[in-house]
Amino acid sequence: MPSTFTKTFDTPAYKGTVTIPLGLYINGEFVDPVEGGTIDVVNPATGKVVTSIAAGTKADIDIAVKAAKEAYKTSWGLKVPGTQRGKLMSKLAVLMEEHIAEFAALDALANGKAYNTAYGKDNKGAIAVMEYYAGWADKISGKTIETNEKKLAYTRHEPIGVVGQIIPWNVPMFSLSLKVAPALATGNTIILKPSEITPLSALLFCTLIEQAGFPPGVINIVNGYGSTAGQAISEHPLIEKVAFTGSTLTGRRIMEAAAKSNLKSVTLELGGKSPSIIFDDADLEQAVKWAIHGIYYNHGQNCSAGSRIFVQESIYDKFLDQFTEQARAIKVGDPFSPDTYQGPQVSKTQFERIMGYITSGQNDGATVHLGGKQIGQEGYFIEPTIFTECQPNMKIVREEIFGPVACVIKFKTEDEVVEQANDTTYGLAASVFSKDIDRAIRVAHALEAGTAWINCSNQAEISMPFGGFKQSGIGRDLSEYALENYTNVKAVHVNIGLRL
Repeated sequence: MPSTFTKTFDTPAYKGTVTIPLGLYINGEFVDPVEGGTIDVVNPATGKVVTSIAAGTKADIDIAVKAAKEAYKTSWGLKVPGTQRGKLMSKLAVLMEEHIAEFAALDALANGKAYNTAYGKDNKGAIAVMEYYAGWADKISGKTIETNEKKLAYTRHEPIGVVGQIIPWNVPMFSLSLKVAPALATGNTIILKPSEITPLSALLFCTLIEQAGFPPGVINIVNGYGSTAGQAISEHPLIEKVAFTGSTLTGRRIMEAAAKSNLKSVTLELGGKSPSIIFDDADLEQAVKWAIHGIYYNHGQNCSAGSRIFVQESIYDKFLDQFTEQARAIKVGDPFSPDTYQGPQVSKTQFERIMGYITSGQNDGATVHLGGKQIGQEGYFIEPTIFTECQPNMKIVREEIFGPVACVIKFKTEDEVVEQANDTTYGLAASVFSKDIDRAIRVAHALEAGTAWINCSNQAEISMPFGGFKQSGIGRDLSEYALENYTNVKAVHVNIGLRL
């Protein structure tokens, strides 16, 4: 019988007690892993172990797939009308809302993000996504296609069946809802692996699934390492689709495993090195504020972070002064302090990775204009950092750092900055700042990115698709477009008069 974890919070931001089971959630119940084993969950604000969760392996994925397959055949999929699926999803959203403070507290504890961000952004967003796709569940439709008067021809958008999903640690509950909701709306059953770094809120989510009325086996959540549980999902012959959000390197491995197993469909939302372009006619005050938000939001642990900031030379010094002033004013500290904007980085590994990039930038000749150091001796806190004198071939300019590190780069002309902005293997997002709307739209269209923001940054909308060009991924999350990831299109031809 799986053990439980109870945590009493007595903080300025949240006071309360949360209890969650620590096992694997398979076929409607919490179970121990077949092979035993646990994974430590660490509080990044202190570097100390909070609890240990059950670690699933291939054997557990096999059991979960069997349960999901049976549920798809008997109690979900085409057996359940979209109206009923939508009602269950709406009930789940209501339950998530009732427990939102607990979700936020668990994410702040394991991820290190500010509680107010976890509450007001991540988990509010997760609920909104579930509500949005609940509304889509009874609107999955095909088309009647005119051919000739002796044939009825139409398409059906049918669920794929059992789908695998692997989510990251940077926005735990939002990522979970982002994957689970469209899969449920379209009638699929799910095997989901949360990040082993931030699994606690997913375990709380499991306690709500049965309450919402979902049949056993429809949603299965198996914690474990990527190299074991994640690999098993990617190569399982009975999983017909896998969706992943995370690094480009891991995305390549998942795509390879999917191809070598059963050619399962793959959706990938991967890394980014997003440019923010500030022209000399931009509203400077607003451009600075949005650029701050673009790179330092969520501690820089954001796939669409605007980490390459290109500023036209005539306003470069003025921009840099204001940007530096606001970066210096960012409150870094306890995630449960009401005025904290930036907490610790998520793990020791991530902390060391970011500090390694800072050292690399210095060794390559870039100037640390601000920050660049650890804050304190406990936990994984890093100063908001600004590099200047950056060159295009530097690692800090070319590679995704996934931390609070900005490269501020001077440019002269529109053509020059478009070329520099597109000089990357990534293509997830970009921002353009200009009062000249003709130029802003022209540049947005010229940028090789799946999302282009004009006079704003990091402003996703549920009703708009999100995904990347180039090595930033395949497919789209959010909006109606995400539904395409989870359906197969069947063409049906009905003979109503043809004779041989």
